[in-house]
Amino acid sequence: MLERLRTGFALFLGAAFFWIGVQHFTGPEFFEPIVPDLLGHATFWVYASGVVEIAIGAAMMIPVSRSHAGKAMAVFLIVLYWANLNMWLNDIPLMGTTFSNTAHMARAVAQLGMIALALFIARGTPNQVQRIEEEG
Repeated sequence: MLERLRTGFALFLGAAFFWIGVQHFTGPEFFEPIVPDLLGHATFWVYASGVVEIAIGAAMMIPVSRSHAGKAMAVFLIVLYWANLNMWLNDIPLMGTTFSNTAHMARAVAQLGMIALALFIARGTPNQVQRIEEEG
């Protein structure tokens, strides 16, 4: 039952990451404002993070790579939070709207939840893969 739950979460998060990664290419102007100025070349970083999100999303949906993908997703979400924090600290609007402190705090909690979920997925997968190998 626990493995089915992990699989369901992995498929959901994987598909979401893949879709959001694609959005980095179809609408980079949405993401560019929150790239920290220190990095420069916002479009490059939007495309680069899109590639990473697509790769992690795809890997999360494949059982054999799910454990590594879950760990990579957790690390990526931690690194990616820099953009969200930049948005919060510098009151950067998205689509013409700035977020309240409450909304930014909710985003931070959601980010922590996704990190925990990614690690939960990563922990369960090796046993599942080992069972598949033993049965095959």
